[in-house]
Amino acid sequence: MRKAVVLLSGGLDSTTTLAVAKAQGLAVYALSVDYGQRHRVELERAERVAVALGAVEHKTVRLDLRAIGGSALTAAIDVPKGRSADDMAHGIPITYVPARNTILLGVALGYAETVGAFDLFIGANVLDYSGYPDCRPEFLEAFERLANLATKAAVEGIGRFRVHAPLLKMTKAEIIREGTRLGVDYSLTLSCYDPDAEGRACGTCDSCLLRKKGFEEVGVADPTVYR
Repeated sequence: MRKAVVLLSGGLDSTTTLAVAKAQGLAVYALSVDYGQRHRVELERAERVAVALGAVEHKTVRLDLRAIGGSALTAAIDVPKGRSADDMAHGIPITYVPARNTILLGVALGYAETVGAFDLFIGANVLDYSGYPDCRPEFLEAFERLANLATKAAVEGIGRFRVHAPLLKMTKAEIIREGTRLGVDYSLTLSCYDPDAEGRACGTCDSCLLRKKGFEEVGVADPTVYR
């Protein structure tokens, strides 16, 4: 059975991505990163998701990006609330974490080389997302090229790394519909950028608004607990 490393945040997109990888018959090694995010309660959700979806292994790596800050998720900067769809469609928001996906994929690449996996999965999305530059197909293609230049396994011809972003061009509604078809229990997931200490979602950050909109469009009840 081919192995795959799936970046798992505990959110809706990464959980659906893990389900997609499992449905493709891959042995999934889930990887979460505790990077100092204010919504680190999502890591508890990731543990539950990994168990529920049958990951072979789930690792959490600690890498504190609060040391460099620069984002509302890693510094003392307010998370934007109540933004309109038009606002979310323009510019790069303050919730962008500098070089996050480059860093996370780099860690995933190292983990993949260690366990003998050549497929990397990430829940990047360009349609229903807030303009993050490291969710674009150009970035993912460039990282795949880098992976095959920078690793012993690729240079020695053991295998060729591939970066998969199965949700890349799907709307949030399409993602939820696909995850529901695959049996994902979305009550296990958390998408909020600013949950409270009990893990209840704020309901008004960009991520919460996109999640709500997706469930409304699919006509499925949103199992999120909002404060």
